Amino acid sequence: MKSLKDKTVLITGGASGIGKLMGQLVLQKGAKLIIWDINPHNIEQTMADLSGYGKVAAYQVDVSLPEQIRATAAMVKQQHGIVDVLINNAGIVVGKYFHEHTYQDIGKTMDINADAPMYVTLEFLPGMLAQNSGHICNIASSGGLISNPKMSVYVASKWSVIGWSDSLRIEMQQLKKNVGVTTVMPYYINTGMFDGVRSVIPILKPEKVARKVIRAIEQNRIFLGMPWSIHFVRFSQGIMPVRLFDWFVGGVLGIYKTMEHFKGRKQ
Repeated sequence: MKSLKDKTVLITGGASGIGKLMGQLVLQKGAKLIIWDINPHNIEQTMADLSGYGKVAAYQVDVSLPEQIRATAAMVKQQHGIVDVLINNAGIVVGKYFHEHTYQDIGKTMDINADAPMYVTLEFLPGMLAQNSGHICNIASSGGLISNPKMSVYVASKWSVIGWSDSLRIEMQQLKKNVGVTTVMPYYINTGMFDGVRSVIPILKPEKVARKVIRAIEQNRIFLGMPWSIHFVRFSQGIMPVRLFDWFVGGVLGIYKTMEHFKGRKQ
């Protein structure tokens, strides 16, 4: 998708963090923006902040609830027609040892991080297929490649997204459809979601992440890893014995201790 001008872009989790930043960027490129978010205050503020950049519509929706996804998608299609670009960005993290999770913690994390991107895509992909044009961008995580303590369920959800997202890309190729799929795998981003994380590897700046994601969509990139070294994770896992990989990633880079002081976003 070389140009976003006059395209309709829908971003889940679009009223805060990189979702909001990506929204501003697509508006500046001449796109029409549709925001899905669960937080009414953030929606109101984002509408006020972004309406000066172009056409913005917003819907309050809990993407952990399939019926809300279905009903809101029906409204979007009726009021705005086909969505040209879908960015599945909404996500949550619990941040504690697995045995401390409740059924609700597990269910909610998987509902929002793993299932919702598939449900939302299921609603808008048929329109893209009908016009033989579109793009789906799934915001996964480097946690979808590297196991990490106090992130087990989050990691499970993001492994799921990466596997599904790239399978979808190959399906579009097999069907000879002009629908691109980009899978994004960023390290920790400084948006508040991972407050308290301590890392030797620099935590990513949200503005830079947002710019790179939008550029990746325009360039129809298959994978976007941030920092670039993320792309070597699978190679390292393939050539290193597990204990050696654990020593390097956990001991030398300190990845396995990054969540020790996790606080998360204040509600």
